Amino acid sequence: METYELNHPEEFNTFTHEESHPLFGRGYFIQQNDTYKMTKFINKQIQKHRVINDGPIHIVSTESAAGTIRYSIDRPRKVLAFSEFFSFGPLWKLDREEGQAYRNEWLFDNINMEFQDDYENEMRFANTLLEIEDIEEGVPIYIWVGNNTLEQIGVRFILQLLSGKANAVFLINSAVLYQKLINHHLPIYHTSQMTPDHIKLIFEQGKNSHPLSLEDREQYVREWKSLAQSKGVLRLWRNNEISSVSENHYDSLIIQIIKKIHREQVHKDFIRASKVIGEMLEQMMEEFVSDSFLEYRIRYLIYNGVLELKGVPKSMRHYSVKLR
Repeated sequence: METYELNHPEEFNTFTHEESHPLFGRGYFIQQNDTYKMTKFINKQIQKHRVINDGPIHIVSTESAAGTIRYSIDRPRKVLAFSEFFSFGPLWKLDREEGQAYRNEWLFDNINMEFQDDYENEMRFANTLLEIEDIEEGVPIYIWVGNNTLEQIGVRFILQLLSGKANAVFLINSAVLYQKLINHHLPIYHTSQMTPDHIKLIFEQGKNSHPLSLEDREQYVREWKSLAQSKGVLRLWRNNEISSVSENHYDSLIIQIIKKIHREQVHKDFIRASKVIGEMLEQMMEEFVSDSFLEYRIRYLIYNGVLELKGVPKSMRHYSVKLR
């Protein structure tokens, strides 16, 4: 890595490293917060000189689903994704910087992001917002959605971000088309569960549908605005509607699973937190709850004296619990 020094902020817009000489014999320590601010500024400059995409835009609520779509659908196309789990954490004013800061603070205080740097999630989120802002007029937009909380909230948030654009927007419900075209006996709830062959077939059928009407788009936006008024942190997809539930909604199930494992033990002993979460997820396939949120609730039960702790709770793999 080479370091260059600018004498005035105005030089940034015309700076080229090929015409400049790097500094030697100096090093700098930069705080993560300052690195995040610098990167955010640089990304906005890159946005001004972007290469225009000449294919349709696909937007999806998860990185895993985005990877399959990129692999499955022929170019030219561009795939945008959020790395957020919209099912948990505050949604209050999330389409504004005020709400994004509020959500980031809650996640930082409560959720173990064991495989990410502190500001990695924020940067990905900010970059996706810039990419959506950059969508050209006239480019068709395909939003992928499954029948689960995360993607159903995601589609409402995406349509809020697109509310100022006149582009034709097509909604592809991967879960509905999977049952119709591939296997009506085996329901699948998440776009990320599809294979590349499934995605390709679903898109070939879904791309010929009618775009969302203005009335439908406005209805989704109204539903988003209702969600964005609340500071609640947990939501479920029930009876084709998004329902807010109490933050402690899964606490009784955590205790129930731990009691079950204790009964299977010869002597009541500590249980790895990852094992508790794994057994919970097996019972909750339709709800697709994040293991990060469940791990947060296990720590809450520890801090409030319901569970005993063995180890250091820096991730679900590093500590064990048992009932007091």
